[in-house]
Amino acid sequence: MVHTEDEHVHSPDRRRRGQSPMTVTLTALLAPDKFKGTLSAAEVARALRTGISRTAPQVQVLSCPIADGGDGTVDAALAAGSQPRTSTVTGPTGRPRTVQWALAGEVAVVELAEVVGLRALPGGDLAPRTASTRGLGELILAATRAGARTVVVGLGGSASTDAGAGLLQGLGARLLTADGTDIGPGIDGLTTLAAVDLAPARAALAGVDLVAANDVTNPLLGDDGAAAVYGPQKGLAAAEIEQADTALAAAAALLDPTGSHRDLPGAGAAGGTGFGLFLLGAAQRSGADAVFELIGIEVQLERADVVITGEGKLDEQTLQGKGPAEIARRARERGLTVAAVAGAITLDQETLRGAGIDRSWDLVSRAGSAEEAIALSATWLLEVGEDLGRWLAAGVGPHGGPGSAAGDPGVAEEDPATA
Repeated sequence: MVHTEDEHVHSPDRRRRGQSPMTVTLTALLAPDKFKGTLSAAEVARALRTGISRTAPQVQVLSCPIADGGDGTVDAALAAGSQPRTSTVTGPTGRPRTVQWALAGEVAVVELAEVVGLRALPGGDLAPRTASTRGLGELILAATRAGARTVVVGLGGSASTDAGAGLLQGLGARLLTADGTDIGPGIDGLTTLAAVDLAPARAALAGVDLVAANDVTNPLLGDDGAAAVYGPQKGLAAAEIEQADTALAAAAALLDPTGSHRDLPGAGAAGGTGFGLFLLGAAQRSGADAVFELIGIEVQLERADVVITGEGKLDEQTLQGKGPAEIARRARERGLTVAAVAGAITLDQETLRGAGIDRSWDLVSRAGSAEEAIALSATWLLEVGEDLGRWLAAGVGPHGGPGSAAGDPGVAEEDPATA
């Protein structure tokens, strides 16, 4: 489901039916990601669309919020027409947590960050040794009981480093201590693991396809593994990293005796949750690819003349397969003009154009500071939307011309704003 400004809708195919240039109707596709911690992707699109309608009411505007497998993935699925569902599951520290997920036919979308991620920690207090992924397993099980036969799991923002042990337990696997009791949560629980029975979890998922949606390529163990690379952001001290990696290795020897899963690219994703999903037969897909298929982005690109994407910060990480970069790549393949809007931009114009982005607007240079840009982000986005409308109304040609005169307020040209 893609939203349009109905009162200004004209046939998107006029330009393809030989009409004179004066009757051409421009179609702009808004496909932003979230501005993390500030606005959802849908809220960003709404603000920009309102601004465009004020200065270019003749432009047809399509809205298709995006995500790349991290937080915001469920929101993107809902914006595209999936039905909202809620379930109460176990949060990262053991407290009950009610979360939203999405269902469209037999395809469910769930999000680790919402269930057992850093933002789900009570009071924001880190629990690096005891945080668990159990609730994610419980949510996957709830989705299958609601009729899902494909479950897309958005990975990212994890609070734990438990190799997906909690996930497995939430699906019914038996992970036992030497005296036959269930192991406790987190890394501390893994240190007591003595026996494993994954059969109940695999039986619960019979006939279900799991998709691990993320762009992490790290293995489970070693210098590039889950503990070494991602442990510190979850609160593991430097002195605890080696101990955590040892615990993960010992657990992997029991969970994966053939060693066929621990070294797979993505096994280290979300504190080793990727490894746990692989044990259950999950396939890893690029987060952006998985989400774009769900929301039907190819159909929307076919309808567009101009694509407007963006996220909270356009930087080097954006270029590593994140949603806006992937949108720009696909749009460029079709010869479409691409504009980007961000809270802050640290990439120079040459790099942006190399990524397929012809024009860019940022909020920080407009607001005067990062703090002001964050505090009034919706207001600044509305203003940027008005500028986008003027640019679109001027007529967009290759590389953003002819309406690409330098010096517009808040436009990143040769010296984009940084934060």
